[in-house]
Amino acid sequence: MKFLVNYLKGVAVGLATLVPGASGGTMAIILGIYDDLLHSVGSFFTNWKKHFMFLLSVGLGGLTALVVFSGVLTAALKSFPFETKFLFMGVICGGIPVLYKKATEGKVEIKSLIFIIIGLVIVVLFSGDPASTETLANPQGVGSLFLLFIAGVILAIALVLPGISGSLMLYIMGLYNITMTAINTRNIPFLIPLGLGVVVGTLATTRLIEALLKKYPVKMYMLILGFVAGSLYSVFPEEGFPTGLHILTSIITFVIGFAIIRFISKKDDILA
Repeated sequence: MKFLVNYLKGVAVGLATLVPGASGGTMAIILGIYDDLLHSVGSFFTNWKKHFMFLLSVGLGGLTALVVFSGVLTAALKSFPFETKFLFMGVICGGIPVLYKKATEGKVEIKSLIFIIIGLVIVVLFSGDPASTETLANPQGVGSLFLLFIAGVILAIALVLPGISGSLMLYIMGLYNITMTAINTRNIPFLIPLGLGVVVGTLATTRLIEALLKKYPVKMYMLILGFVAGSLYSVFPEEGFPTGLHILTSIITFVIGFAIIRFISKKDDILA
């Protein structure tokens, strides 16, 4: 039963990772598995027997989300851009109170609030039009493979740190659509170097981030709050504000996304 529960939580984290602007790390916090994930990954090689089943269950759940739902999400973004993105924005807004409670568990000083602004500015500055990377869709030569590997390392940092969207990072690097297509079409030459970069980046950054969160919890979570707030700007529909019937349907999907996250956070009561 525990394996199944962790598997389903992994599916939820994987779904959040697919959402531009949303964060798999934030979802992991809401579901109460973030600290366990950090510790299990960081300590895997020192005690792999203890952490293997947990990582396997969550990992299989995340993989299921990537394989099964990536095509659905791509289609939804194409057919219903306003409704889909407002759903994501509702999810993001629903996660803000969770992160705020986490940030204010310790002593909050006025100067710590500046980290919210820093995080917000960083995300907004990096949320311009993504560079064209169509040549990476069919990587050829060491140069393209190396670039995909580096992109994977950068993506790993976003995946490990709560509040930073892995999908948003792919957008910033101009790789989101290409990656979704690669997953759907099983483009192995593209996915292998990107995946290796994610693995190496995760192993390299997990312990550092875990240490920073333990040593500077308030400042780190204030920074994360800024990242989350900035991601609202990033995920806002490129088409602008919805019009006509899309106004009502977008409001409905926003409320649904917000309510789902608030329900999950209260149900698990992980921040009490």
